[in-house]
Amino acid sequence: MSEEIEPSLLEHLDILQLTCLNEEGDHTLKSIVSARSRNTSGSYLLSDVDEQLLLNITFNQTVRIRSILIKSSNVTQAPRKIRLLVNRISLGFDDIEDGEIAQEFELTEEQVREGKRIPLRYVRFQGVNSLHIFVESNHGDEDQTRVDAIDIFGVPVAGTRDLSGLRAVEEEQ
Repeated sequence: MSEEIEPSLLEHLDILQLTCLNEEGDHTLKSIVSARSRNTSGSYLLSDVDEQLLLNITFNQTVRIRSILIKSSNVTQAPRKIRLLVNRISLGFDDIEDGEIAQEFELTEEQVREGKRIPLRYVRFQGVNSLHIFVESNHGDEDQTRVDAIDIFGVPVAGTRDLSGLRAVEEEQ
């Protein structure tokens, strides 16, 4: 499937399950993805006490991910070193070193300024229920990291369905 026709997977986010560790209270992950489309508003995600962020992104069905996009309007605060993990039930900063890293890379200033897609090792992102994006550092060694938009591209796995309502039914019993 060519990159141009890969759909955004943001419409498949389980918004209630999204979390981001070390986000500033007024500038959250949910503020930039809750519309389930790439953020074009003035909202942005901002780290709180240091430059690190841990985005825990849960999908409402199993997906295959081909590429991601991370955009920041402030290049010195833009994410630089990224580690991706998949399908962890609960993930905190202490778990990053122990977890199996699916892919690790450094974003260039051009990639974050222009919001260019970053191709992933497709074989490692086949049956993804949750994607964990660890932002280890930013371009200017700033105290805070800023993300204006994030997008994830790929396809839902055939035969899976939206499971986000399943949890509510189980809890009522």
